[in-house]
Amino acid sequence: MGNLIDSLLRSVTTYWHRLGGYNPYVVAVELLLIALAVGWVMRFLRGTRGARLIKGVALMLAGVYVVMRLLPKTYRWERIEFLYGHFLVFAFVAVVVAFQPELRRALIQIGQARILRGAHSEMEKLVDTLTDSAAHLSRSRTGAIVAVERSVGLGTLTEAGTPVDAQVTGGLLSTIFYPGSPLHDMGVVIQAGRIAAAGCQFPLAESEDVDPSLGSRHRAALGLATESDAVVLVVSEETGRISLACEGQLYLGLEVERLREMLLALLAPELARKRRKAARAGKGAPS
Repeated sequence: MGNLIDSLLRSVTTYWHRLGGYNPYVVAVELLLIALAVGWVMRFLRGTRGARLIKGVALMLAGVYVVMRLLPKTYRWERIEFLYGHFLVFAFVAVVVAFQPELRRALIQIGQARILRGAHSEMEKLVDTLTDSAAHLSRSRTGAIVAVERSVGLGTLTEAGTPVDAQVTGGLLSTIFYPGSPLHDMGVVIQAGRIAAAGCQFPLAESEDVDPSLGSRHRAALGLATESDAVVLVVSEETGRISLACEGQLYLGLEVERLREMLLALLAPELARKRRKAARAGKGAPS
């Protein structure tokens, strides 16, 4: 036991001596970049199956690494070192296979990153599509509930639903929520500007938080808007009324133009501010 402690102390001392030889600015930049990369990965995986998997893999790798470092160097551990090297290769392959949906979604998001596309035009197109679809569904009194993901991941909902991974169009939304469709009773989740999944079960709000006259779709919309920062669009099947849930609030009976304004303010605040500023400037201009 004493030999193990001495070996560990020597390893720590050697490590600190090695750190003293590095440029502190270079080390600070490297640590910052690593922290940003890890933070982005964890934020991307938040709320998905991958978040739980990566924690388990990280703990397992850390435990194996510590055990390997604590083994006395006076003995030759050829078999264990051989297995450890192959274990790392196996762990890498397992991570790639297990995280295939998350990796695919990450590549899609990178391809649709703001640097590579006009973010404002894409978001405005999404808002227009959702608004027009809501108006069409309202006229036909077709019940619908659509959640647009923001910073809080909705991966747990999409994993339990039916994968779609398609462009958001009015025709597709009408097809999904058509009364004869097997998916019409559940919700649709939009991630990164695309329909990620349909047939998703949203968490229901407590009955005392919702007007008893409202149906299960409104309860589900408010429940999801309470547990996340998603923007949830609802169309009533009985009345055709359009509502919006966000940040724990439910806004009932919205007109189409009011719905468009709220969606822009919530999903593209910079674009909404520019529009308001341009509108004020237009009103203030001399006639």
